[in-house]
Amino acid sequence: MIEALFSILIFPGFLFVSIFGLIAEYIDRKLYARLQNRVGPPWFQTFADFIKLLGKEDIVPCDATVRMFNSAPLFALTAATATFLYIPIWKAQNIFSFNGDIIMILYLLTIPTLAFFIGGWYSTSLFSRIGSVRGVTQLFAYEVPLFMAILSAALLADTWSLKEMMLFYTRHPAYCLFNLAGFAVSLVALLGKLEKAPFDIPEAETEIVAGAFTEYSGKRLALLKLTLDIEMVAGSALLVAVFFPFSLMFYPALGFVVFIIEVLAVIALLALLRTVVARLRIDQMIDFCWKYLVPFALFQLLLNIILKGVLYR
Repeated sequence: MIEALFSILIFPGFLFVSIFGLIAEYIDRKLYARLQNRVGPPWFQTFADFIKLLGKEDIVPCDATVRMFNSAPLFALTAATATFLYIPIWKAQNIFSFNGDIIMILYLLTIPTLAFFIGGWYSTSLFSRIGSVRGVTQLFAYEVPLFMAILSAALLADTWSLKEMMLFYTRHPAYCLFNLAGFAVSLVALLGKLEKAPFDIPEAETEIVAGAFTEYSGKRLALLKLTLDIEMVAGSALLVAVFFPFSLMFYPALGFVVFIIEVLAVIALLALLRTVVARLRIDQMIDFCWKYLVPFALFQLLLNIILKGVLYR
């Protein structure tokens, strides 16, 4: 029981992933600034912002549905944190490993977006509701190619267990090359899930202030921003575990360092992508996902079906 509580609350649970998320946000913001020839924030900025928000007053709109408005940040943060507990970060065995845990991870990653929608909708603000509707509209655009790309890698490994997938690609690293199209699709879809440029349509500050988060302040806003940081880390860790599980080739301590470096490399790629592309409209985002990401994901799926037929014939 003590070991389980330590894993959930300390490492690799809430405390570790929260600190890692704030560090990842700093790296993301710093790279984004440097790529735009700006200085960027100091190293302590993300921690200072989080502490500042914790000390601010919590304001609930008078017309909001209080229970839904208050509970949405907690559900989002819990789901994002729980996602990380199913991803092996320093050895093949994750905390709650079972056959089918890859489905659980994808399910948990969907909950924060739905929680953002509920919180924004029940705040009854016009800006919040527009942002909420945009967010859930995007959900139906990027989820399909993201699921297809990740499950294609699982299909080739002939397992729905993330641990078994990592072991398969560790034993056959050459097969990682066949999943590069799926990785590219997942990387772009992850930008949509994190609502980062060019898919930051739900929180376009020049149009709808802060989208679903417009009416949030104080501790609740701090939890929502922390959720986005944890979701970025969890999504990047999932892509590393599925497509480049090279950390299992090393001893646990060194493997953990390699895993962290790989996750930061994915975050750097996200920063690069959102630097070179301007924000799209919601209709352009949906068209892009269905016209380009889905066919690429379908190509990856068909390729892996053919490879699986050759491997397991």
